[in-house]
Amino acid sequence: MNSTTSHRAVRTRNRRIAALALLGAGAATLYGVTWGSASGAGHPGVRANGTTVYVPVTGGTAEVRADSLAVEVAADDGRRLALSAPAAGALGRLGPISVDGGTAHWTLPDRHLKVTAAAEQGRLKVTVHSDREGTTLAWPATGADPAASAVQIPRGEGLGVPAADPWWNTNANGLAGHTYDLTADLTMPLWGYTLGSHGVSYLVPHPAGTSLGFTSVGGRLRGTSAHTFSPREGTEDYTVTFALTDPSPVAPALDYRRWLADHGQLVTLNHKIAANPRVARLLGAFHAYTWGTTRTAQGVQRMKALGFTRMWLGYDADGHPMDAPAVAAAKRAGYLSGPYDSFANGQDPATSDAPTSTWPSPVYPDYCVRNADGSVKAGFHDRGCYLSSQAFQQSEPTEHHLARRTGQMTANGADSYFLDVDAAGELFDDHAPSHPMNRQQDQANRIARMGALSGPDKLVLGSESAGSWASPVIAFSHGSQTPVADGLWPLERDKSVWGGYAPAGAPGTFFKPVTLPPDLVKAMFDPRYRIPLYETALHDSLVNADRWELPYTKFPALQTDRALLAILYNTPLNLVLDGPTLDAQGRRLASLQRYFAPLHQAAGTRPMTGFRLLTPDHRVQQSTFGDGVLRVTANFGTKAYGSLPAGCVDATLRGDHQPRRLCPARDSNQ
Repeated sequence: MNSTTSHRAVRTRNRRIAALALLGAGAATLYGVTWGSASGAGHPGVRANGTTVYVPVTGGTAEVRADSLAVEVAADDGRRLALSAPAAGALGRLGPISVDGGTAHWTLPDRHLKVTAAAEQGRLKVTVHSDREGTTLAWPATGADPAASAVQIPRGEGLGVPAADPWWNTNANGLAGHTYDLTADLTMPLWGYTLGSHGVSYLVPHPAGTSLGFTSVGGRLRGTSAHTFSPREGTEDYTVTFALTDPSPVAPALDYRRWLADHGQLVTLNHKIAANPRVARLLGAFHAYTWGTTRTAQGVQRMKALGFTRMWLGYDADGHPMDAPAVAAAKRAGYLSGPYDSFANGQDPATSDAPTSTWPSPVYPDYCVRNADGSVKAGFHDRGCYLSSQAFQQSEPTEHHLARRTGQMTANGADSYFLDVDAAGELFDDHAPSHPMNRQQDQANRIARMGALSGPDKLVLGSESAGSWASPVIAFSHGSQTPVADGLWPLERDKSVWGGYAPAGAPGTFFKPVTLPPDLVKAMFDPRYRIPLYETALHDSLVNADRWELPYTKFPALQTDRALLAILYNTPLNLVLDGPTLDAQGRRLASLQRYFAPLHQAAGTRPMTGFRLLTPDHRVQQSTFGDGVLRVTANFGTKAYGSLPAGCVDATLRGDHQPRRLCPARDSNQ
């Protein structure tokens, strides 16, 4: 498929559904946020006085120091808030400031920068332009306001971290000292701070070339964004929007949701179901990767007999896929099923260690991504090479490598597909003379080919750790929920602890129980620091679950908290199943799925419209979906909250006379 044609089709489709998407934006008022008009109702327009540019925003007036890019807000309640300290490094001379059509313009000639500032839908929008290859700008510098009490960052589902918490300021698995690429490492291009009775949302709508680094200053977390300008990369323009919000920990995600809706980029599950009714089978389903007998028709029938009402069943590319009778049995059961595949890795066919890495000549090595020095970019775990999406995009109209691969993988009748990596944010520059591309072209190519796979009446498509940019073209993600800390990777590589890829029918890497070190538990699973940023922005756009190598049964000590989080966020558990697992735990897991199913079937296509921390220790939390369709209260603590026992969750659907209670540690036969 031609990439330009594909993107034109995506834009046209998004414009058609913009009206539907805007319905979700109305949820803003449920957080106590009332968004103003683009001109900033009740305030004068953009103006300049001396070296300061004044821009009306919802809730006050933003003041931008043109010579340093420091940003403050004079809030309507009389408070002054620092949204950004000056940019790192001297910016040099300040050129003349002009205001034209509601936009302020100026230059910083010593740094070869051109700057504009304007109001957009109640936000401050600042764009910095440079056509000098390799020029960098470290800005905005956030969290310096003395009132900054918490930082919000979309690592996985989302983290809300106290700015002065010593652990997060100093621990290796905390935030200080870490830098996150806004595309590769974060699920959405945003972050936020709570400033007393206010909040501030920072959004980078086009995040290529941008990172966010955290430092500890005086024992408090500060986040500074850095952008590299590059004509080759198409990153000459760097835009940041600033929105004054309420202090809700999910306010930055709500701001982003509104931005997606305003720009026609919020494609709902209802729209996807209308295009492909099979997507509706995700509603109420747990996800599971199958092994051994669970890949057979008899295994599927056994799951149904145990009481699993809806499932997504995946299987690894290990040479033993579900066969046609097994897929047919899954369809009869009301399940979805599909293979794991990847278009990202190529290896020498003579020595390839995975069917997904074996391609017909000349894909390997001709399609390998090349570094600037001409060397091949080594693939995952240094196996083979990463394959260029541009090489596939150029050859697909005549060679049909991807179409043939997909046809072979679904010849058994599979109606779903898990395409590893494509929706994740690790994008590549390719310096190969025959198929050059930058990272933005790589992203566009991936969107185009995922859109081709998931088009009307095609496959129910999912991918790994999907960034929000991929949400219009996929139906589910495995991994966007997981706020992975760096310490996880060496632990996974330690086969003596984590398990390896043996035995073939039940690899230890998936089935061996593990006790996570306390630091990793705190960084990744402690509910006190987890916040549903991703669900607030995208709950009604795609179905989100944990990474496939972190199935629900992998960490026995964390099962109660993980089950409560899944119900609170209205997201499915991701399982790993074989015959012995069904013997030992099948009935318990099926009962969890049956509890989840009606909640997700009612609310899975609705936006998350509320999230509250009900106790000072953040151990009791509440979420709401739609206009009261579902309300969930989860108690992660060690003592009762009113009538809700510790370790339990109450869910109330509209029309219920009493809550539906689940206590995972006690109610194994719920």
